[in-house]
Amino acid sequence: MHMMTRINPTQEVIATLSSMSIRAIAMILLLAGPLIAVAQPELTISGTVRDKSNQEALIGATVRVEGTSKGTAADINGFYSLRLLPGAYRLVFNFVGFKSTVKAVQVTGNLTLDADLEAEDTELEEIVVQAERDNSHVEDIQMSKSKVNMLMVRKLPTVLGEVDIIKAVQAMPGVISAGEGTSSFFVRGGSADQNLILMDGAPIYDASHLFGLYSVFNADIVKDAELYKGGVPTKFGGRLSSILDVQTKDPASGQTIVGGGIGTLASRVMAEGALSDKISYFASARRSYADVFMRLAQQKNAASFYDLNGKLMLRASQGDQVSLSLYRGRDNFDFDKRFDFSWGNTAGVLDWKHAFNDRVFSKTSLIVGSFDYLLRSEDEANPFQWKSSVNQAGLQYDVVVFAGGRHEINLGYKASYLWFEPGTIASTARTGSFRSIQMDRHQAIDQAIYVDTRHRLSDRLTLWYGLRLSMFRNVGPSDVIRYAGPTASGQWMRMDTLRVGHLETVKSFGNLEPRFSARYLLGEQSSLKASYSRMVQNVHSISNGTVPLPFNTWLPSGFHLRPQWADLWAIGYFHTWQSKPVEWSVEAFYKDMSQVTEFTDNANLFFNPDLVMEVRQGKSWSYGVEFSLTKTKGKFTGQLNYTWSTAMREIPGVNQGIAYAANHDRRHVLNLSGVYEINDRWTIASQFSYSTGRPITVTSGRYEFGNFDADIITERNGYRLPAVHRLDVAVTYTPKANKNRKWKGEWVFSVYNVYSRKNPFTLYTRSVLDKSGNLVGDGSTKEARMISLFPIIPSVTYNFKF
Repeated sequence: MHMMTRINPTQEVIATLSSMSIRAIAMILLLAGPLIAVAQPELTISGTVRDKSNQEALIGATVRVEGTSKGTAADINGFYSLRLLPGAYRLVFNFVGFKSTVKAVQVTGNLTLDADLEAEDTELEEIVVQAERDNSHVEDIQMSKSKVNMLMVRKLPTVLGEVDIIKAVQAMPGVISAGEGTSSFFVRGGSADQNLILMDGAPIYDASHLFGLYSVFNADIVKDAELYKGGVPTKFGGRLSSILDVQTKDPASGQTIVGGGIGTLASRVMAEGALSDKISYFASARRSYADVFMRLAQQKNAASFYDLNGKLMLRASQGDQVSLSLYRGRDNFDFDKRFDFSWGNTAGVLDWKHAFNDRVFSKTSLIVGSFDYLLRSEDEANPFQWKSSVNQAGLQYDVVVFAGGRHEINLGYKASYLWFEPGTIASTARTGSFRSIQMDRHQAIDQAIYVDTRHRLSDRLTLWYGLRLSMFRNVGPSDVIRYAGPTASGQWMRMDTLRVGHLETVKSFGNLEPRFSARYLLGEQSSLKASYSRMVQNVHSISNGTVPLPFNTWLPSGFHLRPQWADLWAIGYFHTWQSKPVEWSVEAFYKDMSQVTEFTDNANLFFNPDLVMEVRQGKSWSYGVEFSLTKTKGKFTGQLNYTWSTAMREIPGVNQGIAYAANHDRRHVLNLSGVYEINDRWTIASQFSYSTGRPITVTSGRYEFGNFDADIITERNGYRLPAVHRLDVAVTYTPKANKNRKWKGEWVFSVYNVYSRKNPFTLYTRSVLDKSGNLVGDGSTKEARMISLFPIIPSVTYNFKF
């Protein structure tokens, strides 16, 4: 037994920052300093873009100076800022689903100009309306970013009538669904745990309800959702593949509004309003009642979930806004009262947004997040309970500086404390032979400082570049086990234990993450874009299946696991047709990943106190081409997304060290969606998806040794399932509104999997059975069985608001 020398935590932090950060801080100052110091002759026009109906900020609304290439986008507060020389201008305000608004201004000094946009189905008053397109698709420097169009998502077909943001994300270019019945998705060759999902800045570790039939996001309270697949802003980090940033709506500051919906398997209700002139709120709840139906049908199994969302907002002054967002959701499944399990997320964010002046803004956030699951067996002989969780609490501080018409600077700092409980397995019986197991707990401190700037070199060329320094410390208290091996049988033997005290360092890692993007305008209708991103991930999800389930174990980088990192290059062409509201793009990407985690062949991942020895790290690479075509306005709107890609892995100790296709390698993925507004009352929508089958590992034979009968597996992911395709259709009926009544309602009739395609979910082998379910022969003859989840499913939902 060895004792680790005690190190003063303060000295450790100072030494770490001194050795790893000085050069990075110097680079940051070189980036930001000259830009702030440059004198700007222009004047400032700034303001807020809001939804006129409820004064909700419109995140990402574009503001363009007519007749020029100058423009900007509103931030998460709906705020924009432009620097212009004195003169007369016309500003064009655009946001998807809202009418374009043009305002004429005479710039003689710094001024504030707010814009209230109205939805496309209402008439505008006292503002100029023009049929101009939003050209941000071409002009925005950001590439590899997909924005969820909430207006269109609410009209698309849904499974069991529930609007689902995750399903919309799964249909985006470069994104691959894990399959029917899951909320997991894969982005540009990365695995599901390499996606960071945020709700108002708080992490969501598992976004599924009822094993993926629903997601944790209640569409009634979602304002905006963006998926970053590349060119990721430096304020985001901690994952290799993507960032899904979901923002909930701001509570209405006017009259009280109540809404909700009654669906086939779940219902929801929401209320929002004002407590005073400065304080507003919303609260929402959603619950399924599949368990009620099951009990009425005298089923021995039961499944249910619930969601609770709340937000309280204080508009303290013109320059200060404070909000508190809370979320709690949980799933429960009971199998014949003999076995049950549950899982859930908890998240909370306290935000303070402050405007120092019309050019400098800050946001301070206190963030907490937690994910846990519980499995419980009521077996008479050995009842047991298994608990696992991952938790974090932290602080994030961001500053935005509008340094001038050609510069915008974003910088900040983030720190989080994480604690992991991979598993506690204990007997629930007073007596019994079950041996309790406590897997090692882990703690970590995760910090990052970052800066990026947008720099317009000319009317045609704009650059965006930045740097993120991430610092990760695995800390005690911890017992770090050292192993010897592997033996001839492939086993690792415990050698000794290093005992680490409270907040002492087990292992520390520092990584620089440069980010870069460039956009070159070929004209008013088209542009070329390129980007590079270095991403680092310090947490690892350990799963024993090819289809992600909620019951995964999370471990931090430390003594046995190194951080994962990825380099992503992308280039693209973007075009908007002048005569039609149609835009299209094509992007090519290449991603190189190192230290990705994978379980070894014949791994034992359940109830294993030596879990880290079942994991191997190696390299992975992916590349592909994405095509997207979108029609944004008119009676018919729709989108076509196609992706060709490949994802490979090569990991020592896995598949005999030979490269193999990743679980999520699907070469061809096609998604088509369309919405047609027949008239004011009837709307029809459809969605079609197709993808080639994913690879899985199957047995190639069997062998016997005494009484031992085992399957032979010769190749990892050596078999590919058949292709998956499905058509969904929905019809929305909106009764004629009564002007004397506040009540508004609509009926949504949807059909999931119209032609009842039996899409493969997975494949397994079993002993051959006869029609009565009895073994054929001695049971040694095996057969492969395909599992399909959902046939045709009709549903009806009634949505209301008053």
